[in-house]
Amino acid sequence: MSSSPLDNPFYYLENFKQVLEWIARRYDDLLDEHERAFIRHFAQLPQPSQALLVRMVMRKGTLFRASKLDYPEIGDVRLAVLPLLECAWVDSRPALDLNELFQLLRKVELTTCFKDHGVRSSEKKADLLERLLPHYPHSQALEHWFTEFDEVVFSLQVMPVCDRVRLLYFGNLYQEWSEFVLADLGIYRYEKVEFSADSRAINERIDIDVCIELHACRQALDEGLALEHLARRALDITTGNAWLSMRRSKLLFQIGQQAEREQDWPLALSVYARSNYPGARVRRIRVLERSEDYVSAMALLQDAQAAPENDAETQHVSRVYPRLLRKLGGPVTKRKPARAVERLDLSVAPRADSSVERMIQQHLTQEGGEVHYVENALINSLFGLLCWPAIFAPLPGAFFHPFHSGPSDLYSPDFYQRRAQQFDECLALLESDCYKTVILERFASKFGLQSPFVFWGALTPELLEQALGCLPAAHLRHWFLRLLQDIKANRTGMPDLIQFYPQQRRYRMIEVKGPGDRLQDNQLRWLDFCAEHGMPVVVCYVQWAPEDVHSVLRV
Repeated sequence: MSSSPLDNPFYYLENFKQVLEWIARRYDDLLDEHERAFIRHFAQLPQPSQALLVRMVMRKGTLFRASKLDYPEIGDVRLAVLPLLECAWVDSRPALDLNELFQLLRKVELTTCFKDHGVRSSEKKADLLERLLPHYPHSQALEHWFTEFDEVVFSLQVMPVCDRVRLLYFGNLYQEWSEFVLADLGIYRYEKVEFSADSRAINERIDIDVCIELHACRQALDEGLALEHLARRALDITTGNAWLSMRRSKLLFQIGQQAEREQDWPLALSVYARSNYPGARVRRIRVLERSEDYVSAMALLQDAQAAPENDAETQHVSRVYPRLLRKLGGPVTKRKPARAVERLDLSVAPRADSSVERMIQQHLTQEGGEVHYVENALINSLFGLLCWPAIFAPLPGAFFHPFHSGPSDLYSPDFYQRRAQQFDECLALLESDCYKTVILERFASKFGLQSPFVFWGALTPELLEQALGCLPAAHLRHWFLRLLQDIKANRTGMPDLIQFYPQQRRYRMIEVKGPGDRLQDNQLRWLDFCAEHGMPVVVCYVQWAPEDVHSVLRV
């Protein structure tokens, strides 16, 4: 029986060493002398000291009670910490403000510490903190806060260096060290991609600071900090890295959305104007309209009409245009009607233990055919399996560590163009029946590996067999090419159900709408696309019937 990597009590230390070796080998030209010295010095520490440091790095925060750092493989923490104190990577007498003290101590300990303030047993910790804050504005060491307390607090001083190491490795600060553990446990499994010398997310030292600032701004937005100041910080970020530039555009877009919520139209316009994120131009048109600057809104709308960025923008513009024209005193025009889609009206009794989609699935199954609740899972998965080699092609900058569920440039405008040859080779398989064998083989060989397209939990061999037997290759090609036109926008909005008729080798898709529900924009675009290409699709509108009524009404 093979042993698990977690059987090694120092598994987390081995993972950390692996990251340091990876960084030293691939990013040495981007490191400063302080970071290089950290990597060299870490290798020279005794193993218990290395392990203690990594345990603190991988935990939340930078302040730790010595009594809480109890790890059998490390032993006496007060001995293991000595080399870390000598090199000033850990401070054993940090100055603590009142908030930090409250985070470290339990309520009963705080009651003793502040006994002169008459702490009541019923008083909540948060209320006590608020009451004491005016009395203790300054920071001080633990022994000055609590003289009779037999405890030591360690403050981790090298977290900024460790964060930069993590940033260089993952290309972001969202992925944590726990990625290694989840992979070691087999909870997440990843495709193995060959890394070239060019496989790096960051190629200039300045972009490390850009990443850190982008992350800090995103956190500030989540925490509700002053929006105008945050917008200035984000607008001041400059980078020549296309991947980071897109992240900056997304941040500006999110700031613009928040400015809209606060009805700060000038701020929203200023950040949207500097964002290339999909949808930013539509938001500018909306804000200009809300600001009653109809002339500027129409001018921008006409730019979008002349060169739309995607189908979503075309849809939004067609909806706004008649309204803007009317506000400018122009003639009233009617929007071009959407292509007709077959309608199915059903009356069913409501059930508390089932969604409306599942209810319709069961009802249609009784009528005949094999009905599956797939929503976006099936078409995306077939695409992901057929085009696996193109999606995971080891292009420069696409993959730069072993924990990628997909390429880092998945949503970049040139994602398809950079891999056109690989995708064309995959789609060429649709010209003969060999694509069916390829998809089934990949389902077996890649099963469970992380993918941005494949929904393993929704796939079964039976579903794949039916899909490959009933879905025409021409329809698959149309769907897959539409996905590649705009992955972010087009990977959602597909009909809820698919009904197969294996004997006739045909199918139909069913979008289910419960009482009061309406079609969303991305669903309307998919329905229009299916109608344009002659794909059988219906919209099922459901009305609730009394529980004793089982009749079905069709229109």
